[in-house]
Amino acid sequence: MGSAREERGMRDLVGYGGRPPHPQWPGGARLALQIVMNYEEGSEYAIPDGDESSEMYLTEVPGATLGPHVRDLIVESVYEYGSRAGFWRLMAMFAERKIDVTVFGAALALERNPAAARAIAAAGHEVCSHGWRWINFAHMGVDEERAQMQRAIASIEQTIGQRPLGWYCRYSPSVNTRRLVVEEGGFLYDSDAYNDDLPYWVRVDGKPHLVIPYTLDANDMKFSVAPGFSAPSGFFEYLKDTFDVLYAEGKTAPKMMSVGLHTRLAGRPGRAAALGRFLDYVLEHDDVWIARRVDIARHWIATFPAERFA
Repeated sequence: MGSAREERGMRDLVGYGGRPPHPQWPGGARLALQIVMNYEEGSEYAIPDGDESSEMYLTEVPGATLGPHVRDLIVESVYEYGSRAGFWRLMAMFAERKIDVTVFGAALALERNPAAARAIAAAGHEVCSHGWRWINFAHMGVDEERAQMQRAIASIEQTIGQRPLGWYCRYSPSVNTRRLVVEEGGFLYDSDAYNDDLPYWVRVDGKPHLVIPYTLDANDMKFSVAPGFSAPSGFFEYLKDTFDVLYAEGKTAPKMMSVGLHTRLAGRPGRAAALGRFLDYVLEHDDVWIARRVDIARHWIATFPAERFA
C-alpha cells in the first residue's frame, strides 16, 4: 500500500495508484455504506447570533439574499423545519430499518435542541463534530479555530454523553484544520476530503492520521445548488446507480459509499420518500456493511494499522 504522505501543503494526485487495498470489510461485505445526517439547524449564520447577514446556503431558494444587516426570517424558518420536523422523520426511517448513521453535528445546534441530542444518543448514532457553529473555517485564524474546536468537543461531550471521535468542517477547512485535529489528539479521523472511495493514512507533523473521505455528489445538498437534483427521482436514481457500480466492483475490490443528508432537505416528505426507496433497495442486497464512520475508522485502524506507515 505504500507509505502515508506527509501533509505539507502538497496535493496527492496518486493515492492508491489504481491498486486499492482489499478493505476486508466485516463479514466479507462487498460494500461499506455510510450514511451521514447533517444536523446544523440553529448554528448557521443568523443576525440574532451576531452575524452580519443571514444564512444563504442550502436553502429552498438558492441565491436569494436580503443582503447584509437584514434578518431573513424565511431562511430561519426553512432551517427550523429541519430541527422541528425533518430530523424526526429521518430518525424514524433509520429506526424502522435498524440503520446506524453518523451525525455531522454542529455543537451549538445540538445544544439548542436537547431532545434531538438525547434521541441521537439513545439511538446509538455517532456524532462527528461539525464544529462549534456551522460557519466558514477557511478564513478563520488558527487561534480562533483551535478555540472553537475545543469548545465543540466540550459541548458535544455534554449533550451526547461522549466526546466526538471524528471531525468534519463546513465547506471549507482551513489550511490549519487537519493539523489542529491531530494536535488535539483525541480524534480517530477526519472527513474533510472527497478524493477516494476508501479511507487512507496521511502524516501530519510526523504523526499518522486517518482520513475517511466524504461525498458532495451522493448528497441531498444538490437539491439546493445548480446543477443538481430537480426531483426526488433523480436523487434516488443517482444513489442507486452509485450503489450498483460500487456493489459490482465489490466482487473483487470492495469500496466505501457515502450518502450525505440534511434534516431540512432530505427530511422533507417528497425527498424522504426517495431516500426510503434507496434504503429499502440497499436492504435487499446481501454483503453490505452499513456502518458509522467511527466503525469504519476502527476497522481500518485494526486492519491497516498506522505503524505500517511510520
